[in-house]
Amino acid sequence: MTEILALIPARGGSKGIPRKNIRSFAGYPLIAWSIAAAKQADLVTRVIVSTDDEEIAAVAREWGAETPFLRPAEFAQDKTTDLPVFEHALQWLAENEGYKPEIVVQLRPTSPIRPLRMVDDAIRILLNHADADCVRGVVPAGQNPFKMWRFNGEGKPLNPLLEVEGIPEPYNAPRQILPAAYWQTGHIDAIRVSTITQKRSLTGDVIYPLVIDPKYTVDIDTLPDWAKYEALAYSGLEMVSPGKSRRAMPETIKLIISDFDGVVTDNLVLTDENGKETVSASRSDSMHIKTLRDKGIEVMVLSSEPNPVVMARATKMGVEAIHNVGLHDKGRVMRELLEQKNVKAENVIYVGNDLNDLPCFEVAGWSVAVADAYPEVIRAADFVLTKTGGHGAIRELCEIVLKHIKGEN
Repeated sequence: MTEILALIPARGGSKGIPRKNIRSFAGYPLIAWSIAAAKQADLVTRVIVSTDDEEIAAVAREWGAETPFLRPAEFAQDKTTDLPVFEHALQWLAENEGYKPEIVVQLRPTSPIRPLRMVDDAIRILLNHADADCVRGVVPAGQNPFKMWRFNGEGKPLNPLLEVEGIPEPYNAPRQILPAAYWQTGHIDAIRVSTITQKRSLTGDVIYPLVIDPKYTVDIDTLPDWAKYEALAYSGLEMVSPGKSRRAMPETIKLIISDFDGVVTDNLVLTDENGKETVSASRSDSMHIKTLRDKGIEVMVLSSEPNPVVMARATKMGVEAIHNVGLHDKGRVMRELLEQKNVKAENVIYVGNDLNDLPCFEVAGWSVAVADAYPEVIRAADFVLTKTGGHGAIRELCEIVLKHIKGEN
């Protein structure tokens, strides 16, 4: 068997997004997505994280990777390139374990969204081409480099970035007659170890492409990137995941069911000296209820809360409510409700925030969590809202559904 090592570089000193490698991305530590891509590949025989950080190492082990060494600080600086990181790992493994893989696969944590078979596809290309030094993931370039310029400073002439034989002015030429250009992504590099040890390069001279669908193009550098690509992770796109696959929103929606505490409210309660309880909710959550009803989508509340405030708020919102449901009975009650209403579970959206909502997630065709839901709930959800409970979460979901309906028409 060919020994194929997946090596995931993850230093602790990120400045753009502090602690980004273990920050939660769509419910899981960012590094867990790359570990999952390696562990779910058929051809990878070992998964190691190279880090200088004890906390990152502990999280990596939790998600199934090995951390047999800590990377020396001199190989974990802001300007450290990938080559010395890989040279260190291979040398350490050879000297301390006698382990010498034939192929090493680089999986950068900052490109967490990967097609299901991407890792094995890259390895097979390398195995099938004896002349290949490495395989690199690429996507069609979003900007045409033949229409780019070298900038020499203010008040100085521009120079064309590239020339094309047979086309005197490529920057003035129609895009269709220019050579196809591809952009290297951070998703994957599959490299012969001899390329690293003998040529002292992570690419070598002969580089084969693995063409990746551009919808998977993700490279997280900033917090706006983070939010943008988390939304992609929740979109239902088929991808490698550390947990269950997330489903897309149903094509047909008949019913939206919401928990009360922590979804309609902010999950806080105020109690006066007489024991009277009050809760906080957002008026805006009622905004689109009638519009949805006019389009054949009912909205209702299903709650374990016994307080009459549930019925009072539901009445104000103009929705049906069932409350005082046993903490462990919500899934059963939801099934009975759907049977009574003659609604198929696949046409139902359920939105919740706490552990007792998980049985309802299993019933619904699409499960949604508010932004401040418990971690287990966020991981189980098909989609996570940007709004927290009691602060417009229901309105946000209604607007997403209405946009979905509009897009179908």
